[in-house]
Amino acid sequence: MGRVFLEHLGGVRLINCAQCQVNLTNRNQLLSTRFTGATGRAYLFKRVVNLTFSNIQERVMLTGRHMVRDVMCKNCNVKLGWMYEYATEEAQKYKEGRVILEYALINEAEGYPNESGSSSH
Repeated sequence: MGRVFLEHLGGVRLINCAQCQVNLTNRNQLLSTRFTGATGRAYLFKRVVNLTFSNIQERVMLTGRHMVRDVMCKNCNVKLGWMYEYATEEAQKYKEGRVILEYALINEAEGYPNESGSSSH
C-alpha cells in the first residue's frame, strides 16, 4: 500500500479529525461557521490538508446547485464533509475551492505559538 504522507499547517488552534486526530487545518483558515451538513453544524475553511476526494457530484443545496466532492480523512478514510468545485450562481462563487468540515466529525486542539512572535532579550 505504501506510506501515507501527511501535511501539518501549524497554528495556535488546530482542527483535527475526531476519529484519528490527524491535523486538517487551523482556526486561521476558518471562513464561516454558518453552514449545515448531514450531522448538523458545519464550518467553511479556506485551506484543508490531509484529505482524499470523491468524484464530482451535482447537488442541489439550500443555496442553489453546486458541483461538489465529498472529502475524507487521508489517514482513516472517515467522511468529514465536502469541497465546492463549482457554484452555478454568481453570489455563491466565493465557495469554489473551499472545504466544508462537519463540526461533529472534527475537534479543536491547542497548537503551537509562532516562534517568530517570541520576545528577544
